[in-house]
Amino acid sequence: MPSEVTEMKKSLQDKVAIITGSSRGIGAEIARTLAGAGAKVVVNYLGSQKAAEAVCAAIAEAGGESLPVRADVSNSAEMHKLFDGAIARFNRVDILVNNAGVLISRNIAKISDEDFDRILNVNVKSVFYALREASTRLADGGRVVSLSSTVTRLMLPNYGAYAASKGAVEQLTRVFAREQGERGITANIVSPGPVNTEMFTAGKSEETIKRMANMSFIGRVGEPEDIAGVVLFLVGDEAGWVTGQNISASGGAA
Repeated sequence: MPSEVTEMKKSLQDKVAIITGSSRGIGAEIARTLAGAGAKVVVNYLGSQKAAEAVCAAIAEAGGESLPVRADVSNSAEMHKLFDGAIARFNRVDILVNNAGVLISRNIAKISDEDFDRILNVNVKSVFYALREASTRLADGGRVVSLSSTVTRLMLPNYGAYAASKGAVEQLTRVFAREQGERGITANIVSPGPVNTEMFTAGKSEETIKRMANMSFIGRVGEPEDIAGVVLFLVGDEAGWVTGQNISASGGAA
């Protein structure tokens, strides 16, 4: 027997992943996690070029490969260009993670037309445009994961518009799973509970955060790593028989 130990092939070796909204928060952690498993990662951003470049630098330092691409994913032409950029650099797309989103937490009576349009544009249109691109440009056997939220189950006050947008994301992803199943493509949803990111903590008191942490069985809010691990499972070979499902990653909160 040879004395050297052959390095185990990484689970996502030679795969190419697009993660929308991946310059910070959960998206950035997903990008780093998939790159760590061997995927070549497209780090999408809109206004956070330095943050996106920092994510790519961390991936490179760990021996991975990535590409930062600026694109407003709520615009269909720019979504098309995002896929163009991935294919021009890496020749294919195997994994799509629909992560980009905005959260405006306000009573339905106080949501303006402009706020509601912004929520739908970013949270819903971006997923529709991405799935439309993926329907013709994702490789056979590919993987799609869309990020939703446990607010679609909990019906919390002040989350009506956001919950409506994420409910649409769930339905779009399930229908896509059925439409593309014959190509061996799977599509699933991950619904995080409260996660320790800037988007979640902004404007919240320590008391509110503690109260929401206590909703989980484990007594804490989630961390981006908790969500990235679930996504990693769903985009891997081991989850090839899992599709059209909504996985709650909430510590039991919903």
